[in-house]
Amino acid sequence: MAAAVASSQRLPPIDHIERTRRLYSSLGYEPYRWVHSASPPELRPLSKPLAASRVALIASGGIYRHGQRAFHHRDDLSLRIIERDTPDAELRATHFAYDLSAARRDPGAVFPLAALRRAEAAGRIGELAPRAYTFMGGIYSARKVREVVAPELARRLGEDEVDVGLLVPV
Repeated sequence: MAAAVASSQRLPPIDHIERTRRLYSSLGYEPYRWVHSASPPELRPLSKPLAASRVALIASGGIYRHGQRAFHHRDDLSLRIIERDTPDAELRATHFAYDLSAARRDPGAVFPLAALRRAEAAGRIGELAPRAYTFMGGIYSARKVREVVAPELARRLGEDEVDVGLLVPV
């Protein structure tokens, strides 16, 4: 009975493509064009078990630490570095492309740093990288992401000797 009631109260699906087009139009951008890559991403199998791997958190939800400069809304290409021991109470969120209510109540909704610390403590991952990286998703220029944001993230992950990057898109 409870399952029947729950299923009857479900909200209809959201057309994210149309919603994004309307949002970008309202902000003065040209109609949003989804990125289509000519080739698939280069994915590689893990060279060691996840329980022995160093894992980094990378998120596009506009998360920053109290005291850091908030992201701005027009093609902000900057990164925020969040130390692995940062308490959730120190995390803030700003973004133009999603409802921030859940992220402001519980940053773990878009930035699961505390969950990764628990996974490390339980032995599910080898260790959490010393730093997590956040940026403002919804960057209109795919070229800028490819030429600026992605190489900078790759450089930093290399410095941190990361085995696995967990990308949490918003």
